[in-house]
Amino acid sequence: MTLENSIAVAPAVLLDIYRRAALIRAADEKFQKMISSGQLQILYYSPRGQEILSAALMTAVNKTDYLVTTYRGIHDQLAKGIPLRLLWAEFAGKATGTCKGKGGPMHITHPDSGVMVTTGIVGAGLPIANGLALASQLEGDGRVTVVCFGDGSTNIGAFHEAMNLAQIWLLPVVFVCQNNLYGEHTPQAMSTGAKELIDRALGYGIKGVQVNGNDAFAMHAAAAAAVDRARTGGGPTFIEAKTFRFLGHLLGDDSHYIPAPEMAAARAADPLPAYRQELVTRGVGEAVLSAIDAEIAAQVEDAARYALDSPYPEAGEIRLDVLQSEIAP
Repeated sequence: MTLENSIAVAPAVLLDIYRRAALIRAADEKFQKMISSGQLQILYYSPRGQEILSAALMTAVNKTDYLVTTYRGIHDQLAKGIPLRLLWAEFAGKATGTCKGKGGPMHITHPDSGVMVTTGIVGAGLPIANGLALASQLEGDGRVTVVCFGDGSTNIGAFHEAMNLAQIWLLPVVFVCQNNLYGEHTPQAMSTGAKELIDRALGYGIKGVQVNGNDAFAMHAAAAAAVDRARTGGGPTFIEAKTFRFLGHLLGDDSHYIPAPEMAAARAADPLPAYRQELVTRGVGEAVLSAIDAEIAAQVEDAARYALDSPYPEAGEIRLDVLQSEIAP
């Protein structure tokens, strides 16, 4: 991987990106261990390989800005700042989770950190993001909404409707396509006629940016520019962030549909170790990074223990926090 070192990013931001990316990696490894050992029985969509993308993206937004993401969104959620204990408890279906254990891994919500919606339906987050952005526009609260989705979502009607409407109303929204080249088990070339997904922005008059999502410098710069544009009334931006996932569509999928040389090349260019080495080259001491790693490891272990020790929801919770209507006899 070639890092775009010509792009200036403040030293404090560079270290922040590393901290967020290292947290995502450590959390992913712990979840995989807990699932494989039987401590958790959940569906799990690993973000392995996409850590830098989310870490660099979320350092470009404010805590009060909104995020909408997908079921493969734990990297986005952690990078946006959901408290570890609450996130872990929700994944485990415990009453102490962000949604009292009733949302589970595919429906994480935590407004205090700006994570407004996690959708379990491909492409469903984009119209929701427009709604949040429209509310901010009408209220004048200065918030920007970032919505993350995969390349497969660009084939869904909701994607096209949302892009069109966002440009018409110049909504403060940033569309981030985390293009890992495979929609579930299907390579992009077999499901999408457009050679480059960024071309789809042109049809709606939206500013489109294609970026190496695994390059922290380029990703942060693209995100910062798009967020600033949205916040200052310039309207939406479509970012196609090229990346790669190192594991299957979900845990247990052996990725047999990805050619072995392609997977090997991607793993050899793992963006997190490459970024760590870049920081060392720039003068960040190994001791500093190792201290961050140790701190994160302790936090992850604490969150996992908290989740396991927390109680399950009471049966009566099933009728709370849902819209109910009375049906006349």
